[in-house]
Amino acid sequence: MFELHHLSAQEQWDWLQRGEITPVELTEHYLERIERLDGRLGAFVTVTADAALQRAETVAREVPKTAPLWGLPIGDKDLTDRAGVHSGYGSRLMDGYVPAVSSELVKVFDAAGAVSLGKTNAPEFGMPSYTESLVAPPARTPWDLALGAGGSSGGAAVAVAAGLLPFAPGSDGGGSVRIPAAACGLVGLKPSRGLVPSGSGIESLAGLVVPGPLARSVADAAMMLDAMVAGGGYPFTLRAPRWDGGPLLGAAVRGEGRFQLGVMTTSPWDDAYEVTVSAEASAALETAVTHLDALGHGIEQLALEPDDSYGPNFRTIWQAGAAGIPADGEEQLARLEPLTRWLVEQGRRIGARELARALAALSKFERSIIRQFASFDAVLTPSMALTPRPIGWYDSEDAERNFEQQVQYTPFTSFANVTGLPAITLPIWQTDAGIPMGVQLVGRPGGEATLLAIGAQLERRIGWQRRHPPQW
Repeated sequence: MFELHHLSAQEQWDWLQRGEITPVELTEHYLERIERLDGRLGAFVTVTADAALQRAETVAREVPKTAPLWGLPIGDKDLTDRAGVHSGYGSRLMDGYVPAVSSELVKVFDAAGAVSLGKTNAPEFGMPSYTESLVAPPARTPWDLALGAGGSSGGAAVAVAAGLLPFAPGSDGGGSVRIPAAACGLVGLKPSRGLVPSGSGIESLAGLVVPGPLARSVADAAMMLDAMVAGGGYPFTLRAPRWDGGPLLGAAVRGEGRFQLGVMTTSPWDDAYEVTVSAEASAALETAVTHLDALGHGIEQLALEPDDSYGPNFRTIWQAGAAGIPADGEEQLARLEPLTRWLVEQGRRIGARELARALAALSKFERSIIRQFASFDAVLTPSMALTPRPIGWYDSEDAERNFEQQVQYTPFTSFANVTGLPAITLPIWQTDAGIPMGVQLVGRPGGEATLLAIGAQLERRIGWQRRHPPQW
């Protein structure tokens, strides 16, 4: 039986534009699904049903229908502030915190005509690559409820994959959009540093964190990214030679072009930890290569130049970034989870000289990667080295072991944040048990249009947007 969530985000927007449904009716549809299904999924930590219905009425009455996301439901990741709504940041430390002012990204989505249904699940302060905090149920991939949805945008990915939202924003500082997209069988896009005005990355340590869309199709991801880019307000917006600065949705719909692609299974973490690419990850990569070759793209194998400085320097930045978490004194530190507390305490021991050295080394690494990738329009890697990890798999007490486990699952994601390059995860393959496995394309600076075009070509051949988990 047909239901509204069976439509793509673009199709839902078209129905809204034609008046075949109203923002209130669409909001009611998704709220009913959340109430009925989310208890076993862990997508949302807060559902603001009354506020959402009021907002839908306001959008219908006051917001111009030309707004790019007019009437479409979304969820705010629980690391972003919405005025008047509890922001939990996945932590006991933030009990009772209700911000008075919304974050810039939230304001951009409001201006675009979107309707927030609540806050999506995130791990403590977004530090881990899985979403299993002490303040909320774990976010589970809808494809197998024994497996985690990844993180830190885990709740957003679950909501989209299970049809609780048409698409959703996340944030990505080391893979936090692409990791859950891979675990939940979605398209997840991390934009270039500087592309999204309300989250350029420039304001975060080492320029790591940018917002990005999670969606079931390449075009839906581009539609949301266009709305983010259109928010305005920041002058450092990149433009790539292949992109005319117009809507990225056009590149995603047309899916045109033949490109030179590198294929890589080495990672910058190989010198720091034992990284093994699983048979499932290899099968997904081989599937992508077969399709890309059939499409006429140039394919060339690529291996990273050895660099044993990446792991230690990234750890330094990750720990230093945690040092600012607002936990002062033993009582507040004790409210943090072991991994977060370890990151905070390690970060606060880092001196200015050590931090400056790490930043300089990662800047050198950025230049090296861009040089190594210069002859390619994009570089293809596995999304993850392993299948989605079981709930409870990560060590909850030994922080060093926990960090190692995260690297072993996600060795291919963080370097795109360090280099500021755009990267997209595509749900290319499924195991015999129906578990999604993805591949990642890393583009040139400002090269989102190329990534979307390649993704659209693969989507037309494979049709992953027609795959759905049992909750569908």
